[in-house]
Amino acid sequence: MPHATASWLVDNTALSFEQIAEFCGLHILEVQAIADDTASAKLTGRDPVRAHELTMEEIEKGQDDPSYRLKMLKGPEQVRRTKGPRYTPVSKRQDKPDGIAWIIRNHPEISDGAIGKLIGTTRTTIAAIRDRTHWNIGNITPKDPVTLGLCSQRELDALVAKAAKAAGIEAPTDTRLEGDREALLTQLRAEREQAARDAELGEAGEAPKPLFEDPFRR
Repeated sequence: MPHATASWLVDNTALSFEQIAEFCGLHILEVQAIADDTASAKLTGRDPVRAHELTMEEIEKGQDDPSYRLKMLKGPEQVRRTKGPRYTPVSKRQDKPDGIAWIIRNHPEISDGAIGKLIGTTRTTIAAIRDRTHWNIGNITPKDPVTLGLCSQRELDALVAKAAKAAGIEAPTDTRLEGDREALLTQLRAEREQAARDAELGEAGEAPKPLFEDPFRR
């Protein structure tokens, strides 16, 4: 529950937005939205200390040093895949070629092996898209894999930076969020308000209403 944890850290510590975003795996604008939120429906904070994810000593280290990165306490060992591509939900597998095409077009410095690990696909598929011999190449449209939900922005940024460093070039600066801050904050607030309403309706035994009503639905 990264947003609830971030809300608790914002309200109960003097950690910087960057530290909270790094620990919770959120974008800094999401943390700022939580901190600036003036909506009536606010997130219920989740205490990471009680959840045994952080200690107060670790929080104090972060408060004393803004450049310090919080370290999560080691939890129970998770069962992890050690071989094969990363798992992608069936509903998103058809989007993989679009995400691969986007990376090939915008970041040619990234190797096929790295793309395969990020997207969860094979070198054969990547090569077919790269040389335009893929069986469905006519219907493949390059789309940002983050937007498609195939990977996180952090994973993509890390891969781009690593590939750029290996190729001896300067990693590009992501400017897509410039000018979109207010739109992002509004969207995040609307989503949290809707989640709060859905929770209240659920307790009352009523079915939640969609965020946007369909004007053609009768």
